[in-house]
Amino acid sequence: MVNAVPSPWNSANLVTMARILLVPFFAWALLVDGGESVTWRLVATGIFVLAATSDRLDGYLARKYDLVTDLGKLLDPIADKLLVGTALVLLAWPLGELPWWVPVVVLARELGVTLLRFAVLKYAVMPASRGGKLKTVLQTVAITLFLLPLSHLPGWIGVVAWVVLAAAILVTVVTGLEYAYQGWRLRRDAIRAARLAERGAAPDGASAS
Repeated sequence: MVNAVPSPWNSANLVTMARILLVPFFAWALLVDGGESVTWRLVATGIFVLAATSDRLDGYLARKYDLVTDLGKLLDPIADKLLVGTALVLLAWPLGELPWWVPVVVLARELGVTLLRFAVLKYAVMPASRGGKLKTVLQTVAITLFLLPLSHLPGWIGVVAWVVLAAAILVTVVTGLEYAYQGWRLRRDAIRAARLAERGAAPDGASAS
């Protein structure tokens, strides 16, 4: 019996789409009163946490109920990067609460890894690493802390936010370099295997002629 192909409009994909739709509401809440409103900063933080943590929900639904689709594979990383990228950019430029280079480093790494995945796709699929998952957790925690109205909270929370952000940036850069090495190695091994296969097939081809 052939399993039915899941509809693109399944529950897992709908959760992912909802995460994407939350991004403009998050951005609006963060920028109310130039980011000075304590209430709206808390609302923005809540929306960010909801969108970030629901990433586990859509993945769980897709795996448990066999709802994995090409659309879901496309939308899920878009939702992740759109949420994190929007938060970092707004915190850095309109609000000036983060150095300008923070979103540049993070987004450059994400774009680079995404392009690298496509580049080596014809050789092999490059899986997510544990370091990549740690990077996601650290980025999420750091952004959540910076979204809070830190000027109205105890000073140690701000210190923790900077420490977590520094760790997130470090892991972001290191894992980006690891992915670059992994991509180079996958390409090298695939080319080497193809050459060996050609050499092994050469005698058969010669005898057939």
